[in-house]
Amino acid sequence: MRKIVFAVGLLALLQLPLAANAYIGPGAGAGTIAVVLGILSSIFLGFVGIVWYPIKRMIKAWKASRESRSG
Repeated sequence: MRKIVFAVGLLALLQLPLAANAYIGPGAGAGTIAVVLGILSSIFLGFVGIVWYPIKRMIKAWKASRESRSG
């Protein structure tokens, strides 16, 4: 039984093509670029949302308190 399974498996592997000559159209490249840009922009916007806005509010509050003390 093992020999039969081995022989069938070997025959199946021998019939596989060595190279797949398939056409990849320009839409695949554009889609890949769009996905990469989308991932990079989401990382950047996540950074801005998590880090920049709290720092911006802190600076604004610091300037407001500094102006109220001096004026």
